[in-house]
Amino acid sequence: MPPVCLATEDSLSEAVGYRLLAEVSPHFEVGLTFRKNGFGYLKANIEKFCNVAQRSPLLLITDLDKAKCAASLISKWMGSRPHPDNLVFRVAVREIEAWLLADQVGMKKLLVGGATDLPKDLDSLPDPKQVLLKLARKAPRAVRNDLVAETEAIASQGLGYNQRMAEFVRKTWDPKRAELCSNSLCRTLNRLRQMAEGL
Repeated sequence: MPPVCLATEDSLSEAVGYRLLAEVSPHFEVGLTFRKNGFGYLKANIEKFCNVAQRSPLLLITDLDKAKCAASLISKWMGSRPHPDNLVFRVAVREIEAWLLADQVGMKKLLVGGATDLPKDLDSLPDPKQVLLKLARKAPRAVRNDLVAETEAIASQGLGYNQRMAEFVRKTWDPKRAELCSNSLCRTLNRLRQMAEGL
């Protein structure tokens, strides 16, 4: 099986990409990785990713954010370019944090006291990251200190946010549990399963 290239917005999304590929097939290996903090880099290099996908499977994960829907975002980015069969272009609705929150069992292990009121329909949340940060304010101190920004801080998240959440993805997060609460994640896993069968 050829290695799968991975293009993501940030280190957390990259960790999710690795985890999804490992979940779908133990034979998937990640080859080249592409990320530079934000969707702008991905959008600007979509032609490059299409070219890479002609030679090797490529999983691209971006957030929907404020776009209308995943289909319109993909259409806007792709333009008139043909969509390579081996380009798996997936959109987290509305942010990668929705996919993480969707594993309610795993999230309760991470947040403990902060996870008593987890939302159910994660794809409907307008700002999943803020939901996660709000829940984290009641989490154990070590988790809270990593995830929640200090008062008056410029950043919306704590300094240890990406590291803590990436560790959660690697060690606790279960995509099979999560896909039950997120249609966009379920579609992503199904598309990756189809790709695995075709390689």
